[in-house]
Amino acid sequence: MILILTLCRGYVNPRGIPQAPFVDVVEDYVRSRDQVESILQSFQEMLSKYKYMEMSTLRRAAGLREKIPDIQKTLDTVRFLDKKRESDDPAIDTTFELNDTLYAKATITATNSVYLWLGANVMLEYPIEEATELLETKLQSAENSLDLCDQDLEFLRENITTVEVNTARVYNWDIQKRREEKDAATSA
Repeated sequence: MILILTLCRGYVNPRGIPQAPFVDVVEDYVRSRDQVESILQSFQEMLSKYKYMEMSTLRRAAGLREKIPDIQKTLDTVRFLDKKRESDDPAIDTTFELNDTLYAKATITATNSVYLWLGANVMLEYPIEEATELLETKLQSAENSLDLCDQDLEFLRENITTVEVNTARVYNWDIQKRREEKDAATSA
């Protein structure tokens, strides 16, 4: 996201994505026709950087959308185990997967701890209360990150549109100036 900071000196969103400048009056932005090519090229660079950031943010959001249901299921399971532990009959009969096609039956008795995968082939034992707290924190963090990704995506789409409009305006201005020069040359 730092890639584009040098392109604009205006507003920057809280995650460091700068806002694209809007070309209101092309004559004020383009001093001469000699600059048109370099301005159009800078707009194309800006556009490609915004699109790169958009794709990166889309991938991050997709990962979070996959992760949130997994965290929620794990949290629900830990809460279920906690409720079952406090009930009259704490035993649970279940079937669990050993391999893709191999399952085993088990009876889970009252337990005060659970094992959670943390990633990178690491599993830790947590007391149920700590596991619940950890999972709630991770779920809230993932949901907040997803909200920020959605905000960034909207911001990026607005800026992509602004850059595309700027490109069209400068390009059309250049064509108009060329026609005016051509008409002036033919009438002289």
